[in-house]
Amino acid sequence: MLLKSDKRQNAPKVVDLTRTHCPMTYVRAMPAMEKVAQEQLIELVLMTPEQIRDIPPALKAEGHRIESVLRDRDRYHLLVRKGA
Repeated sequence: MLLKSDKRQNAPKVVDLTRTHCPMTYVRAMPAMEKVAQEQLIELVLMTPEQIRDIPPALKAEGHRIESVLRDRDRYHLLVRKGA
């Protein structure tokens, strides 16, 4: 049986990038990506259509996998699995 705290430990790190603008969104996302272990999930919260258009291809080019993209009102939640 898992405790609530155990579940939270496995939750992806969430990085809010809604106040940044391209190209700074990518620049600020990279240090966050470097801090998580390979194959772990990280959630990037984005706000603009430009961010959601530009960031996923850039992350894929770096070898990361986009697991899901969810839209919640005016925000996008990009779930990324860190690659090699």
